[in-house]
Amino acid sequence: MGVMPLTDMPWWRWRTNVRSALHMLSDPVFHHECWLAGREGYGDVTDAVYRLVEDTWLDNWSAEKYVGTIFRDSAEATAVDTAALRVLRIMHQVGADAPVSAYLEHHGWPEAVRAAREAHVMLATNDAEDPDIPPRSLDVIRIMTRAA
Repeated sequence: MGVMPLTDMPWWRWRTNVRSALHMLSDPVFHHECWLAGREGYGDVTDAVYRLVEDTWLDNWSAEKYVGTIFRDSAEATAVDTAALRVLRIMHQVGADAPVSAYLEHHGWPEAVRAAREAHVMLATNDAEDPDIPPRSLDVIRIMTRAA
């Protein structure tokens, strides 16, 4: 399958939120420059995890359920499932209200970041977008998901 624009997916707004969360979770420079620094407009780790799972319920069932609506194929679904499970496991261990540093210092964090990066790169590439641009602010994501 060739690359396609994000809005070609039926539930592209949900895809936008999942991609945004994966992007933030997958970028160690972002973690330090935004989350650890307390930069406004990007939420925190818990916010990113919630955006990853809130509309999709990926904390309750597989992303495979959304192939054709949010995810293009089983490869995307598998990559997203892997990332979601890794970050959820850490969130449950450190607590949803834990400071950013607790996540970043967790022994499983590097693997969660790697899994999020793999999923982020796959989804961004399949949407014909550069996976290496900095994550967008939450205000930009809101504007994007309101535009039709």
